[in-house]
Amino acid sequence: MKASTPPLVSVVIPTYNHAHFIGTALQSLTDQTHDRWEAIVVNNYSIDNTIEIIDSFSDQRIRRVDFHNHGVIATARNVAIKQARGEYVAFLDSDDIWYPEKLARCVAALEAGSDLVCHGERWVKEGTVLREVSYGPMARAKYNKLLYEGNCLSTSATVVRKSIIEKVNGFSEEPAINIAEDYDLWLRIARLTERFVFLPEMLGEFRIHSGNSSGAPLRAAKAELAVLERHFQHDNDIGWLLQVRRQRRRALVHYAAGRAFQLSGIPRSALACFKQAFYLSPFILRLYVAVGLAGLGLVGLWGKRDA
Repeated sequence: MKASTPPLVSVVIPTYNHAHFIGTALQSLTDQTHDRWEAIVVNNYSIDNTIEIIDSFSDQRIRRVDFHNHGVIATARNVAIKQARGEYVAFLDSDDIWYPEKLARCVAALEAGSDLVCHGERWVKEGTVLREVSYGPMARAKYNKLLYEGNCLSTSATVVRKSIIEKVNGFSEEPAINIAEDYDLWLRIARLTERFVFLPEMLGEFRIHSGNSSGAPLRAAKAELAVLERHFQHDNDIGWLLQVRRQRRRALVHYAAGRAFQLSGIPRSALACFKQAFYLSPFILRLYVAVGLAGLGLVGLWGKRDA
């Protein structure tokens, strides 16, 4: 009996001036044990030698599309999705990498009936593993949980049925939610299906560097708040309990921005974010701990100044 043909996976890779990263990203793709894939690399007219590195891979499964995304990465991803021929769509940011079993493990879960699969990632900076992150679990990926407790998926760790992406019309290209467009997509998919699977295995690396969009806490917070307001408007319940819950969710965005500043050693900006979080919802216990730590950070700065 003839074995069935493995499903085709379309891999979406937006890139801009990532010559120092994209080679290892593409190499990690060519090393996959599931070898029936195509890669659509959407190059935002890079001015370094990104194109040279892409074209150095003499693999017919990789094709380059040059496209001006005007700073909105969602438009680049949508261009690739429209050209995708696979049953499944995977996302690989050009500064991240996958381990060899990534596609095989994700495809197996999708073939078993899932609509979306997300696996664990190692967060790596300059070759050092900072932490291992497991996303999910499924209980956290239901629409209301995603909306009120925050994102629990990672783009480079996610593979989705193309038919599901098409049903929700792909990524939103609204500039206001740029860099949080993935969170918005997961929310819209979660309204359509709950057939998510989270694999505990570490099957890729999220590489942290100075160019990561997540390195701009205020910009990220503004985009996430825009996503929240977009989804809040779909709920006509205006009861006070819901309003309190929404205020708490908004506060958590500011708290997260403050923590990002705190971890970056910028206590003044951290305190400003914590102040806004406290104004919105003063009942978040971890906020008080964070404020205390930020205050100690300021004391340390003053001590250095006076020394």
